Amino acid sequence: MSQAVSSPLYAAIDLGSNSFHMLVVRHIDGSIQTMAKIKRKVRLAAGLDDNNALSLEAMQRGWDCLSLFAERLQDIPTENIRIVGTATLRTATNVDVFLEKANQILGHKIEVIDGEEEAATIYKGVAHTSGGSGRRLVVDIGGASTELIIGEGFEAKALTSLKMGCVTWLERHFKDRQLTVTNFNNAIQAAKETLQPILEQYTEIGWDVCVGASGTVQALQEIMLAQGMDEVITHAKLKRLQKQAMLADHLEELEIEGLTLERALVFPSGLSILIAIFELLEIDSMTLAGGALREGLVYEMVDELKQDDIRARTIASVQSRYQMDAIYGEQVANMAAKLLSECQEDWIAESQGDVLLATAAKLHEIGLTIDFKKGGEHSAYLLQHLDLPGYTRAQKHLLGELARRYREQLTSLPEQHALSSTSAKRVLRLLRLAVLLTHRRNPDLEPNISLSSADDKLTLTIKSQWLKANPLTAAELEIEANRQSDIGWPLSVVEY
Repeated sequence: MSQAVSSPLYAAIDLGSNSFHMLVVRHIDGSIQTMAKIKRKVRLAAGLDDNNALSLEAMQRGWDCLSLFAERLQDIPTENIRIVGTATLRTATNVDVFLEKANQILGHKIEVIDGEEEAATIYKGVAHTSGGSGRRLVVDIGGASTELIIGEGFEAKALTSLKMGCVTWLERHFKDRQLTVTNFNNAIQAAKETLQPILEQYTEIGWDVCVGASGTVQALQEIMLAQGMDEVITHAKLKRLQKQAMLADHLEELEIEGLTLERALVFPSGLSILIAIFELLEIDSMTLAGGALREGLVYEMVDELKQDDIRARTIASVQSRYQMDAIYGEQVANMAAKLLSECQEDWIAESQGDVLLATAAKLHEIGLTIDFKKGGEHSAYLLQHLDLPGYTRAQKHLLGELARRYREQLTSLPEQHALSSTSAKRVLRLLRLAVLLTHRRNPDLEPNISLSSADDKLTLTIKSQWLKANPLTAAELEIEANRQSDIGWPLSVVEY
């Protein structure tokens, strides 16, 4: 009997200016599965003196951290490991001293990458983990540098690494640890001056969506969700958080609901940089990216994952892992798309509505791999908790709530932030009809139907001959029409 071979592990280590991070993953079923995330606050940038030499204390903090990482690296093939140093190691005049000992500890070579390569790798990490079409602006605020990238698909069109970060801005503009109007204004103004040289080029290229990667943006999103806001970052929310921060006089007293203690010290400086970026580039809104530098390093090592459609790859991976009927999922998605095309234009207003409808159609049965009776509940849990590259946290939440209600009991959707409540409700209605009309799991046995919409009123027209030949579907359609109408979503089935 042949012995099963476990899938290979990959490790990416990022020696950042504020923290050192290690990501360990395995490649399985066409996707990346995280096996470990190890992070230590090393505060390397804080150890730079006026001549840009690293203090022995800061280097020692780094070496101590790498001793921990080294244990984990022993089990991973050398060709599956990448270790990079970023802004502070680019700047340090005595970097050779740090690297010589660090390389010995790890038993692997550390590459200190330049700002442009860092930006390009961050973009790859974002492109492989975040969905959406069109041109995207990526913002990554690190400890000592901020990367701004414009790209489309997997190709970056503009790459910039600027010498400002949450640690360097803390030391420069909040050195007295006071949270004053002056300190904040100075930090924002200095960030705008740093951004000024790229303003014309970036405005000229333009972008459709903006995504943020890094600890600052992640911390912001955690705060907003803890305070009951949605996950989209706007200028108004940033200014609101600045006001909350300034309720404290000193950094050490900073208390904002949802902000972790370890992030508190560098939060105001990171916030000031982000406010400057929003104001100068006139950004409307930003969402959090699924990955950045470490994910970019990993995806560069795994050749099989260099394909275009992130969401298609995610769906295929989930279907494979949970032994789902992908052909039937496609059938339901095609039926749902047909139903949507028959409705009046803009019946589902948002551009992501059709994407989420297709995804829900392809993955709604995932819960059946656990149990039939509570299939919808299991589907909801899995879709809301699985790592789904290409989908935001809000989109995963809505997908779960749609899948929870794909059959039988129909209840209103809870509050969600992926689509407007009207669009989300309409996606659910079409999903339920698509599942019902395809239950024989063969496209050749589907009825010829047409669907018309007048605001929230749906009329499904179907041949009476087909209904007579399929009495179970006929009965279920009648029940569904009653269910949707009873909840205030009028649906009538008309025979011809």
